[in-house]
Amino acid sequence: MASNPLILSNSSFISPIDISIAPFTSSALYFPLCTVVAFASWVILYHGQMRAQAKKCQVEGPFRWPVVGAYFEAKRNLWRVHDWNLRYFRQSKTILIDFGLFVNVLTVDPKNVEYILSTNFSNYPKGRKFHERFSDWLGNGIFNVDGELWKRHRKVASYEFSARKLRDFSCNVFREDALKLASILDLAASQQEVNCQDLFMRMALDSICKVGFGVNLNCCSPSLPAIPFGIAFDSANEHTIIRQVSLFWKMMRFWDIGSEKHMRKNLENLDSFTYSIIQNRKAEIGTSVDCGEDYVKEDLLSRFMTYRNEDDEGYSDKDLRDAIMNFMIAGRDTIAVTLSWFIYSICENPSVPESIRAELNDVLGDTQSLSYDKFASLLTYYSLSKMNYLHAAISETLRLYPAVPKDTKIAVNDDVLPDGIIIKKGYSVSYVPYSMGRMKFLWGSDACEFRPERWLKNGIFQPESPFKFTAFQAGPRICLGKDSAYLQMKITAALLMRFFTFSLVPGQTIRYKLMSVLSMQNGIKVQVTRR
Repeated sequence: MASNPLILSNSSFISPIDISIAPFTSSALYFPLCTVVAFASWVILYHGQMRAQAKKCQVEGPFRWPVVGAYFEAKRNLWRVHDWNLRYFRQSKTILIDFGLFVNVLTVDPKNVEYILSTNFSNYPKGRKFHERFSDWLGNGIFNVDGELWKRHRKVASYEFSARKLRDFSCNVFREDALKLASILDLAASQQEVNCQDLFMRMALDSICKVGFGVNLNCCSPSLPAIPFGIAFDSANEHTIIRQVSLFWKMMRFWDIGSEKHMRKNLENLDSFTYSIIQNRKAEIGTSVDCGEDYVKEDLLSRFMTYRNEDDEGYSDKDLRDAIMNFMIAGRDTIAVTLSWFIYSICENPSVPESIRAELNDVLGDTQSLSYDKFASLLTYYSLSKMNYLHAAISETLRLYPAVPKDTKIAVNDDVLPDGIIIKKGYSVSYVPYSMGRMKFLWGSDACEFRPERWLKNGIFQPESPFKFTAFQAGPRICLGKDSAYLQMKITAALLMRFFTFSLVPGQTIRYKLMSVLSMQNGIKVQVTRR
């Protein structure tokens, strides 16, 4: 049998090569092989240290093979990744998953969550890798930056979201768009099935475009037109997630092939839409200035465009474009997917909509004879604040189906979490709202049941610690749009519960999609009946 010069033998590391015959081959192989061997030795040593550390700290998780870690198990379970994680969280509150050189520590322990999001906030930013993967979609917007730039965005956004004018303007928009949705359901009632997720996406896109940018896309017109911007936005979201698991996305982007080619086309569509809005708004502001008038408009984009800091500097067109993208993912996707899971939950728990209707009667009185418009006019910020059970039902939806199922940070320096887990510089550290909502040690033996009553004491809603109920983050990065999100979801849910009943179309499989938000794979198809 002919010897192979690359096969290891008992007598030598590499079998002898006849230098007189192949002097070039010998020298050409020597340095590459040394490099490969050195790299492989380093990887094996690194993983040996990591596995020893994991054993010492009693970190549970998938079995970690040398070099590749849990890569293959993770790949097999990618389509159900949140439930795959949950399986290991039932063994330990903190787990470790590695994929070769990439290490991720995940936790559902509220003490760790508070430490990451608040106590040692500065050590756990989004990080360079996250920013890199999302940068051409979300740019330097508030969700994709750290440090001083994030502080600047946060300061301006905090001021704008606290403005009462914006709240009142938003409330009117949410009522108007919920009524458009109701009119579509009225036409479909008892005649055809509808995909609620698609309708909620349309409604939320209309709302965020009005509140965020002062633009009406009419996504919820009766013909249900195709919306190129919405399609491009969803596709960009999916392709960005592909970057999270792809080793070669940068190469694909350079060569403009595969998913990155689709990503480029999506970004071109998104940029064309957003920059046209910015230029049109600039023209409107310029016209007002030329006429000696104050430009008054309540949408967020207009307020950002007229903002000036202490040095009289405003936002560039690129800054404004990035703000639009970030407002979109915050105000559209999260609302739509939560309402979709809400409909799923009330279909599976028919006593819940009856309890919501009973509360509507208690707060608003007899509304049986009222039209859609008249009923909607009763849904004010004040009346909705008295609907404790409705608030609890939406919170229960968010507990089990958080819009953002996992959030990841990067450790800037070596650290130790409150539960004793050692964190090395460069580790990915995640808290996992999807799994936290299903932990019995947090919510009791019925943690996996949909039970709004868990939020009530003597009929009054009792909020939980944001480090336990993490659907809106916590600490310095806690969601600024939390109240606005609840407002829109409560207006929409109240209107739908009052006028319609919903039942799931048999035979469909309801499961989540691999995206940055907990979107449903194929939406949710329901039969709608007028009440």
